[in-house]
Amino acid sequence: MPDFLFQTPANLRVGPGCAAEIGPILGGLGARRVLVVTDMGVVRAGLLDGVLPALGEAGIACTVFDGVLADPPVEVIEAAVEAGRSCKAEAVLGIGGGSPMDTAKLTAYLLGSGEQLEDIYGIGNAKGRRLPLVLAPTTAGTGSEVTPIAIVTTGQAEKKGVVSPALFADWAVLDADLTLGLPPHATAATGIDAMVHAIEAYTSRHKKNPLSDMLAREALRLLAGNIRAACADGENREARQAMLLGAMLAGQSFTNAPVAAVHALAYPIGGLFHVPHGVSNALMLPHVLRFNREAAESLYAELAPLVGAQGADGFIAAIEQLCDDVKVPRRLRDVGIGEEDVERLARDAMNQTRLLVNNPREVGLADARALYRAAF
Repeated sequence: MPDFLFQTPANLRVGPGCAAEIGPILGGLGARRVLVVTDMGVVRAGLLDGVLPALGEAGIACTVFDGVLADPPVEVIEAAVEAGRSCKAEAVLGIGGGSPMDTAKLTAYLLGSGEQLEDIYGIGNAKGRRLPLVLAPTTAGTGSEVTPIAIVTTGQAEKKGVVSPALFADWAVLDADLTLGLPPHATAATGIDAMVHAIEAYTSRHKKNPLSDMLAREALRLLAGNIRAACADGENREARQAMLLGAMLAGQSFTNAPVAAVHALAYPIGGLFHVPHGVSNALMLPHVLRFNREAAESLYAELAPLVGAQGADGFIAAIEQLCDDVKVPRRLRDVGIGEEDVERLARDAMNQTRLLVNNPREVGLADARALYRAAF
């Protein structure tokens, strides 16, 4: 039995319609002035329409910051913090996909601690206190609602992470009603992202443990078993709730057994070409699976029955078929990336040492080039 540390948020609320309870939850945290961090997509979809009135009924004054962008740059984080200061926020509520939730985490932390963003990049450098924080996902993908990780785009394209237990939310609220009607392409990309979390956690070279394994397996079962239905019918509440739960379990898993080369190779795709994170992961997933097969064959074979397959080769084939079925882009050229971009992508990927060390097989620069070429 390995020695291990397992961390996760203290409170989870899961079920259709449970977003109506966010007001009492925030009230229980002692908050009367709340900064709601989200993006314009959430606003336009009307996903705040049922939440904000319930907050008002609970006696909570809300200020909405809806300026979050995908792969949020430093300027967005700073603007959200300024909005929180202006309204004298006592808590932060993040509603949206990974980018709004990551922004909400950092905003709550920076408002509470008074620190500067540039001082907390890396692992364990955020040691102060944050404001109370509640997160409610509107996509079933990142699992950000249960992770202590936030990703920021710095400069033109580079991504940096803040990893600290201080970023764990007080509550994660998973309400399928906040995901109903999500378009098929977004459902597919975010769902594949969550599956990557489960697969990479299960095969992680570092910190893999019995709890992370259990969560990864159940996450993959739920995600693989429901993603086709969720893509086919955006109003399928049962499939949507299963996807949310699967994404959350995958988030808990990779928080404690970190992700690896798929993510390391995906980050430059998103940073340089503004490809959505889930799509970036989907582009690289089959190629990294084949690359890792010699080191992770037995683990892939263990996961195979969860996706309706047998053996490592069957597992890889089933994942490729699933990607085809939900119609995620399969080639770099399909998202506007040229063969001449391979070298830059490969060099940028090698900067993701925090992730590459977790891969079951070592990845060098030549390997990264070959993987991008295979995906081209």
